[in-house]
Amino acid sequence: MNQQRWLQPLKVDGGQEAAPLATLVCLPHAGGAPSFFRDWPEELGPRIEALAVCYPGRHDRFADPVVTDMTVMARCVAYALAVLADRPLWLFGHSMGAAVAYETTRLLIDVHGVRPAGLIVSGFPPPHRVQGGTVHLRGDDAIIADVLDMGAADSALFAEPELRELFLPALRADYRLIETYRPTAGEPLEVPLTVCYGVDDEDAAVRASEWARYTTRPTEELAFPGGHFYLQEQAPDLLARLEEQILAAPSSPASEKNREQW
Repeated sequence: MNQQRWLQPLKVDGGQEAAPLATLVCLPHAGGAPSFFRDWPEELGPRIEALAVCYPGRHDRFADPVVTDMTVMARCVAYALAVLADRPLWLFGHSMGAAVAYETTRLLIDVHGVRPAGLIVSGFPPPHRVQGGTVHLRGDDAIIADVLDMGAADSALFAEPELRELFLPALRADYRLIETYRPTAGEPLEVPLTVCYGVDDEDAAVRASEWARYTTRPTEELAFPGGHFYLQEQAPDLLARLEEQILAAPSSPASEKNREQW
């Protein structure tokens, strides 16, 4: 598997003056792509390297077979991230991306011996509250209506017939992946956990505190004005909070092989 195809750098104009202190990997929502996070490096600053996961079926991966199974998706993402153990590694996942980030974190630890410095989940209920769904079995209009109802900025792509036909296979695959997702059983993670949500996003907000059972380390909740896609309007505040948290954490490599030096 080509690891580089799964990761796209989010660069700040003007280049990098000094080596970053940490890496933040962003995992998009269903139907999302790295472009959703394109403005984040400017808010985060040069001390944090920002990368985005590019799922198959979008950007320069339109020809790649889509992935409809969480186990396969998490395995591929974990393999791509396992090489990033030279500095503290943080995962941020929004909506479907939160579930992928959680399952990827488990595989990074259990299979690759890489312990992320932190896991940040956004706009998604804890795994035991995932109820599945059947939208992926319905017609194109039903899927598009669901996307529009959630208010994603990139949902405008589906208003154009030609673009809609281009993006629908990946969107349907993502819906199937998350609606058939069954969480992996296992012990709580030994990774600090941050839970972000919009106060009007009922599914994520009401159950946010229940994420604490999935880690033995501290859990922090960050609430913001807005709904499911609160981070579109609240990105500056969200990223300021995340930057502070990431840079305040102990500076240490992610590899389990180096834990005795921590």
